[in-house]
Amino acid sequence: MEPPHNDTSKPDPGRRRPWVVGISGASGTPYAASVLRGLLAAGEAVDLIVSRASRLTLMDETGIAFRDAHWRTDLREWLALGADGKPETYPVTDERLADVRYWPAGDLAAGPSSGSYPVKGMLIVPASTACVAGVALGLSKDLLQRVASVTLKERRRLVVTVRETPLNGPTLKHLVALDEAGAVVLPASPAFYAGATHIQDLVDFVAGRVLDAAEVPHGLYRRWEGELRGGSKGEAPEAS
Repeated sequence: MEPPHNDTSKPDPGRRRPWVVGISGASGTPYAASVLRGLLAAGEAVDLIVSRASRLTLMDETGIAFRDAHWRTDLREWLALGADGKPETYPVTDERLADVRYWPAGDLAAGPSSGSYPVKGMLIVPASTACVAGVALGLSKDLLQRVASVTLKERRRLVVTVRETPLNGPTLKHLVALDEAGAVVLPASPAFYAGATHIQDLVDFVAGRVLDAAEVPHGLYRRWEGELRGGSKGEAPEAS
C-alpha cells in the first residue's frame, strides 16, 4: 500500500538544520565572533543565544551593547571587529546574516528548547565555569543551558569551549561529567605551531579547533603537517 501524499515519516533534505551557538559570560568574545564567521563562511545556518552575563562581557571587551530589538545590527558590528578591536576588519553583509536566527536567553519556549527542533548540534563559545556547572548538573536555568541539556539527551554534538584558569576541583569534575555525557570539552588554549604573528591568529586557532570538532570545513589556521617550519614569520594576516 502506498503511503499518503502528506506522509512526513522521512526526513526532509531541504529542511533548515542550524548549529546553535551559545555565548556565555566568560571572557573571550573574539573566539565566538571567529566561530560565527567560520560557520557563516561555510554556508551553515546558525541559531544564536547570547546569555545575559555575556552581554556585559561583550560590552567590556568590545564596547558593543547587544540588544534584543537590534540584534542583527549589533551582531554585524561585532562580527566586523578584529580580535585587536579594529572595526570593519571583517565586513559582514546582510546576505551572510540571512540564515541567522536569534533567541533571547530568557525564552524557554524557543525552538531549540525542544528535542523535536532540528539542529546539527551546539557550540558553547566561550563557556564560563558557571555555564559548565549548569549544563553538567542539568539546571536549565536559561535557554543556553536548556539547549545544551537537549543536545546531550538527543545525542547531538555538543562542544564546550571552557575559558577559565586556573580550574578548581568542582569545575574539573563538571568537565569530566560533560565528557562522560558525550560532550567535547575544548579549552580555549591557543597553539603557536601554526605560525601565529598576530592576536587574530591565536583566536582563529581556537575557533578552528571548535569547527574541527563540529566537522565544519574552514581555513582558519595552518595545520600541522609533520615538518618543522622555523618559527613564526611574516606579516599580520589581512582581513578576508
